[in-house]
Amino acid sequence: MADAPKLFDNTLLAARRARRTAPADADFLLRHAAEDLGERLSAIMRPFPDIADAATPGDAFRETLQRVRPSSRIIAAGLSESPHEVLDSSLHNLDLITSGLALQHANDLPGALIQIRRALKPDGLFLGCLLGGATLTELRQALTEAESDVTGGVSPRVMPFADVRDMGGLLQRAGFALPVADSETVTVRYADMFGLMADLRAMGGSNVLHARLRRFTPRAVFLRAAAIYPRRFADP
Repeated sequence: MADAPKLFDNTLLAARRARRTAPADADFLLRHAAEDLGERLSAIMRPFPDIADAATPGDAFRETLQRVRPSSRIIAAGLSESPHEVLDSSLHNLDLITSGLALQHANDLPGALIQIRRALKPDGLFLGCLLGGATLTELRQALTEAESDVTGGVSPRVMPFADVRDMGGLLQRAGFALPVADSETVTVRYADMFGLMADLRAMGGSNVLHARLRRFTPRAVFLRAAAIYPRRFADP
C-alpha cells in the first residue's frame, strides 16, 4: 500500500511547539479538553494501571491523568513520522491511551488510529480529542478572499479538519469496538483577526502545511483579510 500523502511538516510543528512562549491564557483550548477528559474518566469505575498520553502538547492532559488516576503509571508517548510506526513499538498492552489536540496533525490519521488500537489491551480504552469540523473556517475564508484580491492567487494557509462523521468511520476502520465520536463547538471571540493569529502562534499552531507558501506574503494581504473578517463574521 502506498504511503499516505504528507500534508504536514511535523518537524516544523515540533520546532514551533518547542519554542512557543504561550502566555498562561493561550492554552485555554487544551485546558478545556483536559477538563473534559477528567470528567469522562471520573465516570468510569474500572482501573487503568498503564496509561500512555500520545503527543499531547504541554502538560494539561498528564496533570489531569495524575489527578484522576493517581495510582496509574502514566507514559508520555510521541507520534512517529514513520508510516509504519506511529507509537513507540515498545508500547503495548496498555489499559488507556489519551491524546489531546495532536492527531489533527497526523499525516496518516487512519494509520495512527490503527497503531493506537494495537497498543491497547483487547479491552483497552482510547480517549482522543482533536480539532475538527469548521475550526477556523472564518479565518480560512478571509485569508483566501484577501489573497485572491491582492495577489490574484491563493495558497493554503489553514489546515483541513476532519468532520465528526468522518471520525466515527475512521474509528470503525481502525478496528475499535463500540466507537463513539462526538463534537463540541467552542466559540471564541476576538477584537480583531490579529488577536486570533497571535494566539495561534502562542499555541504553536501556525501554518505547517507542506504546500504552504515559502516566500514573503505582502502585508496588504493581512490588512485586507483583517478588514474582511469583521465585515463577514462579526456579531454584536
